[in-house]
Amino acid sequence: MTTTDIFKTDILKGKVAFVTGGGSGICRGMTEALLTHGASAVITSRSLERLEKAAEEMRKATGGEVLAVAADVRKPDEVEKAVKKAIEKFGKIDILINGAAGNFLAPAELLSYNAFRTVVEIDLLGTFNVSKACFPYLKKSKGSIINVSTTLHYTATLFQVHVSAAKAGIDSMTRLFAVEWGPHGIRVNCLAPGPIADTEGFSRLLPPGGSNEYLQAIPLQRFGKIKDIEHATVFLASEAASYMTGHIMVVDGGECLKKVALLPYPASVLNPKEIMDKLRAKL
Repeated sequence: MTTTDIFKTDILKGKVAFVTGGGSGICRGMTEALLTHGASAVITSRSLERLEKAAEEMRKATGGEVLAVAADVRKPDEVEKAVKKAIEKFGKIDILINGAAGNFLAPAELLSYNAFRTVVEIDLLGTFNVSKACFPYLKKSKGSIINVSTTLHYTATLFQVHVSAAKAGIDSMTRLFAVEWGPHGIRVNCLAPGPIADTEGFSRLLPPGGSNEYLQAIPLQRFGKIKDIEHATVFLASEAASYMTGHIMVVDGGECLKKVALLPYPASVLNPKEIMDKLRAKL
């Protein structure tokens, strides 16, 4: 079932979305869903070539207007320039999706200082940078922010200290922005996807051979699809959610309610290098 089977196709007509990480993965799906329902979009990430290819494909698929702008969310000056280009093109920003992220498996003791900092800078600092840069325009449009989080930090997920720390910060930032910016008419919510099968992150983070056990632990007995996140995105961006702010919407089939350890424990923390070598050999 597509979003157009559920929502009116013009439910977001005239809206302009600014999407970080919008050229690939979950955030590309979120962007396409907005375009399908009448919005225009600005997508940004570091690779302009990849963005322009994605933008052209989305134009053909949806008929929507898409602007590709390169920017590193860790660098405020680049973010400010990207937002300026969005305003020059469309004149406003109604919807901000903070989806730029990075992740990989790494035990804390083998995780470099730089690797930890990089993930926190992309995920958490990037969310702040883009939100701050877009704030004046969201204030004018009384717009909406949708941050992209995860469920990893709801329990202690092995080899995910960097992302868990960053995403927990995004959840907290979502609630604080909702309180501070609500009086300006800005809604701030967060989507927390669980295991979404048709993504690069899923294939990289799920240990080889571990999918069957993982699947059995999910109450709805299936892995998520990007379309599941698309449905939630259109809902949160629309007037249907006009009285929702500060909410963390979990889309995981109930997975976080019945968490299982995908890596052998305590072997994985007692001999992390050996476990990582085995994982790399299977990939």
